[in-house]
Amino acid sequence: MSRDQFWFLHPFRVRYSEIDGQGVVFNAHYLTYFDTSITEYFRALGFDQFADAKATGIDFHVIKSVIEYKAPVLFDQEIEVGARVARIGNSSLVFELAIFLRGGDDALVTGEIIWVYTDQKSHRPVPITKPIRDLIATREQRL
Repeated sequence: MSRDQFWFLHPFRVRYSEIDGQGVVFNAHYLTYFDTSITEYFRALGFDQFADAKATGIDFHVIKSVIEYKAPVLFDQEIEVGARVARIGNSSLVFELAIFLRGGDDALVTGEIIWVYTDQKSHRPVPITKPIRDLIATREQRL
């Protein structure tokens, strides 16, 4: 994955509390970077996921997380996490994510997160609404 595949990138600086004894970002923190970037992706689209879930009783559940480590991310590095919706199914969203050094083109880490739109009372999948699909399509032209 390369930087030019993402319209949205969110910046971070690696904090001391995020590294392990080798000075590399501890593996669990990559999911935090990804989750925060997805939240900011929707904020950039103008979608308030928390308010929508509260009003509708429908929210997204993570059903799959994949991380591929290509190169170490180190303490105090300035990074940017690219997030995009790669596919929309009937009730699912597939996010592709990548971590780059600030201004760099090559992904240090890549990931995939799959969400399912779920009724919070029954915990059963429901179709993603047209307004959400249309909002994502305003930036993700290839869907």
